[in-house]
Amino acid sequence: MEPLMFSLDLLGVLAFAVSGNLLAARKNIDIMGSLVLGLCAGLGGGIMRDVILGRVPSSLQEPIYLLPPVVTALTVYLLGQRALHARVPIVAFDALGLGVFATTGTAIAMGAGLPLASAILLGVLTAVGGGMIRDVLANEIPAVFNGSDLYIIPAIVGAGLTALLWAVGWFEPWAALVIAVPVFVVRMLAWYFEWRVPTPMRGWSYSSVRGVLPRTLSVFRRPPERDRGVFAPRRSRTAGPDEPEENGRA
Repeated sequence: MEPLMFSLDLLGVLAFAVSGNLLAARKNIDIMGSLVLGLCAGLGGGIMRDVILGRVPSSLQEPIYLLPPVVTALTVYLLGQRALHARVPIVAFDALGLGVFATTGTAIAMGAGLPLASAILLGVLTAVGGGMIRDVLANEIPAVFNGSDLYIIPAIVGAGLTALLWAVGWFEPWAALVIAVPVFVVRMLAWYFEWRVPTPMRGWSYSSVRGVLPRTLSVFRRPPERDRGVFAPRRSRTAGPDEPEENGRA
């Protein structure tokens, strides 16, 4: 692998490892659980890609891939309380890993001789696979489903551009970085402005029972301004001397 591509691949591992460790801190998971979450987030997508390609995963051939998750686990652990309420950094590092892995994963698949459509599919799998494992282990609805906000669409576009450049012979390692930047920017803008794909037009869709079902605040969903206080717990109030107590007791 080209040195620049290798560096970008390590950057993707680092970004997803940071998001996994910050999510572990937010969930109050201990340092060993945080390390496992960082490893799964940083290496999961690449391992799935390499297994499908029928080769030993890069993270097992090159032990340096294990370094970013270990370093980030220790760093987040030392940050202590300052990492407990992280939300924007989790989304930002997740978006960075999404953009980098969408390009490097597609380039690796194209280099292995896969057809264009298959390479795009593997690039997207590399980009979202580790994050999905991270979210499931942390008991979060995966960002690709709940906090979508155009989550998978930028990855598809980035993977598609990479595959097209490779197919016409114009791909260079620096092009992966150039493509990863707009993927990151679009993902962050979509999260901030709540750009979403259309919701299902069905009577039982989530939008039709918004006022009935309890709402879940995902770390990957930016709550609307009007709902910022909805998730604060209600304080119990003791009945006054002239008020009847609850449950009908006087």
